[in-house]
Amino acid sequence: MPAGWPAKNSHLARARQYTERLVKMESLVVPVLILLVVVAGVTLAYRTARRRKAAHGADHFQPSAAPQELARAAADRLSEDEHRRVYALIAQGQAMAAIKFYYEVTGEGLRASRDAVGALAAHPQPYRNQEAAHPLEEDDEEPQRFPYRYRAIASKGDVTREVSSNMLNDEIYCRIRTLARSGDTEAAANTLTRHSDISLTQAREFIALLND
Repeated sequence: MPAGWPAKNSHLARARQYTERLVKMESLVVPVLILLVVVAGVTLAYRTARRRKAAHGADHFQPSAAPQELARAAADRLSEDEHRRVYALIAQGQAMAAIKFYYEVTGEGLRASRDAVGALAAHPQPYRNQEAAHPLEEDDEEPQRFPYRYRAIASKGDVTREVSSNMLNDEIYCRIRTLARSGDTEAAANTLTRHSDISLTQAREFIALLND
């Protein structure tokens, strides 16, 4: 036997083992590639579905009207008694009760009722007959006098002020509070003066207690 034969056999054996490993690896490459393609496809489909859902949700829940317009439309759906009741609940801080009441009397959905009551609270609306819609600004007519005296109380610390007037009601007082808390204290004081018998100075002192 030639002297270099064992060495050649060793090289051949190593080459054969290397070839077998390559064959095994090649047999695994195809399944791995298929798996990667499937995973990539599923991931792409999932991301596409999420983008479409997000876009659809944004379109679906986009507000259809400005808050002032929403408040006006919400007020127009209420009768005079219903309008007074909603603002009474808002003035008492019973937002959920106001939403529930609005939902029951108008037949609007819960989300629409919530938005409507929120708009009514932020942008108080006077009651308007369907035949004639009056602007939000105060007119020059004498304020309506009610058959009862409305008591409005404001306090801060040890200071308390009370206004009693038969030209006030829940709706008007809610409007005054909204103006005061939004920073328009002068308009709030003028409105309070117009609907009561107190002076402008006294009204400003009262509004200062509402303006947290």
